[in-house]
Amino acid sequence: MQIGPYRIEPNVVLAPMAGVTDKPFRQLCKRLGAGLAMSEMTISDPRFWRTEKSLRRMDHDGEPAPVGVQIAGTEPDMLADAARHNVAHGAQIVDINMGCPAKKVCNAWAGSALMQDEALVARILQAVVAAVDVPVTLKIRTGWCAAHRNAPTIARIAEDAGIAALAVHGRTRDQHYTGSAEYDTIAAIKAALSIPVIANGDIDTPEKALAVLRHTGCDAVMVGRAAQGRPWIFREIAHFLATGRHLPPPSLPEIRDILLGHLRALHMFYGETAGVRIARKHLGWYAKDRPENHAFRAVVNRAETAEAQLALTRNYFDALITGDAQPTLAA
Repeated sequence: MQIGPYRIEPNVVLAPMAGVTDKPFRQLCKRLGAGLAMSEMTISDPRFWRTEKSLRRMDHDGEPAPVGVQIAGTEPDMLADAARHNVAHGAQIVDINMGCPAKKVCNAWAGSALMQDEALVARILQAVVAAVDVPVTLKIRTGWCAAHRNAPTIARIAEDAGIAALAVHGRTRDQHYTGSAEYDTIAAIKAALSIPVIANGDIDTPEKALAVLRHTGCDAVMVGRAAQGRPWIFREIAHFLATGRHLPPPSLPEIRDILLGHLRALHMFYGETAGVRIARKHLGWYAKDRPENHAFRAVVNRAETAEAQLALTRNYFDALITGDAQPTLAA
């Protein structure tokens, strides 16, 4: 898949997820096979650009190209300024969020709420595309609600405005993440456009990725929640799409080493106190499919230092590797 001057290969993309796709996670997913990894959404209001949270979200030092940054807001001029600001700080692709279903975002008339005002969508897209000389992409849902699936109309507006690629989550805003994603609307959008289209929603296995690509005719798939605790899903999907064969699952020693490296990156990026706290949700995701998960989380979540968190995690996986049915969870 081509987005402006950038060849996205493999055609498997990490979805932007607030509180998840920070720099440590993006870098990890890229190392494990993601062709593109979008940042958490960055607010367009300049009053918040100097906060600690925003500065971290705009930190792309050492991140492999292309660097994709998602911006969110409702005012065309403000979003254009945000695009310029992020490009000045390393963004090589700017993505506009019109897909977030969160109430606090939609109540501010941002995210997927914008799909209710097609004229405003056009003004925003035109302003941002004109503001920067890097590719601008857009993420949307199939509509605001089941009665108003206007994604095909928004998609045509996007193409006319010069959007370089479009990602579509196969749910309406009022579905949030419930039910099953539907792909017929995405297929209709792809058939009507000449720009790349990325299919998103419920893509959690290599087989599902292939089925969605075949059903929709899309240029790429976007993986979100299925990558939480399973960042190697990108190489699994990429290998299956390329060969039709499955990679062997990662071994317990490899999972241990991936997780320990991820924890160290979080501790370094956020500092020890915040890094230990933020790492807890990732620990739960990594262990969620293990029968010992409840006991593991109960103990490791009490770790207050980076050293203790790393030691508890290492002990847990080392015990699993040696076949201990009841892993020792002492640091």
